[in-house]
Amino acid sequence: MLAEVIQTLRASEGGRFVDCTLGMGGHARGILDASPAATVLGIDRDAEALAIARRNLAGYGDRVRTVHSDFKDVKAWAGACGAPVRGILADLGMSTYQLRSGRGFSFRDEGPLDMRMDRSAGAPALDLLATADEAELTRVFRGYGEEPYARPIARAIVRRRAEAPVATGRDLAALVESVVPFRGRRGAVHPSTRVFQALRIHVNAELDGLDAFVRAAADLLERGGRLVMLAYHSLEDRIVKQTLRELSRGCTCPPRMPACGCGKSPVVRLLTGRAVKASEAEVAANPAARSARLRAAVKA
Repeated sequence: MLAEVIQTLRASEGGRFVDCTLGMGGHARGILDASPAATVLGIDRDAEALAIARRNLAGYGDRVRTVHSDFKDVKAWAGACGAPVRGILADLGMSTYQLRSGRGFSFRDEGPLDMRMDRSAGAPALDLLATADEAELTRVFRGYGEEPYARPIARAIVRRRAEAPVATGRDLAALVESVVPFRGRRGAVHPSTRVFQALRIHVNAELDGLDAFVRAAADLLERGGRLVMLAYHSLEDRIVKQTLRELSRGCTCPPRMPACGCGKSPVVRLLTGRAVKASEAEVAANPAARSARLRAAVKA
């Protein structure tokens, strides 16, 4: 949804922008191309993707700076972005590079089930699959993937690892498919999609601190600055939606009070009542865009 992101950020007006999920630099390039007066601070927790982005954006010189950090750790990068900030973007999906990185993000992957976006931190997914009991695996699949077959899948994993480890993306996909048969209907979602999503969210703690990030990002914006969030599943989209709505509310005093006593003013004004979805043309060209949900707000 590059065009929608650039338009919503009003990147053509120039200013300081923060791309909190730089990836390989696609959105940052769009921002920089929109105006010669635009600068970008790019954040990414994936050091390998960050190195690629630096090469891809080298032609923009000092209009681009990068920081290796989890974007939710705002204190780690806020000082580098300068002030005021015109726009902040967070694309919560995986980059193309990560899907092809051999880290087990894809159910077609023959690489080890790592799934860490930052391989210098945390434990890989295969550790969880090798040690967690049925109840814990069920909790992860149901809680983070909303998987209706969470318990049978967890039970199958525990049984399988007694004979051989579930070590690769293909291993896990085949096991899930044996529990939830995939009939290959055109356009149907592969039965292991929710399980892979759940593992990725768990391994990278993707939902932890997301609400706090939205609040901190709003604080960094100049008046009239814009925050754009792209979410790809209901759990993260729900957090973004609820937090932005809370920030957009003013007085919270009971209706019966004759005058406001809380003194609360809206922090942002919502730009999207409902999430903006990708066009049919974009989904046809890029099927991954079918899950994208764009929400945006402007600093009051």
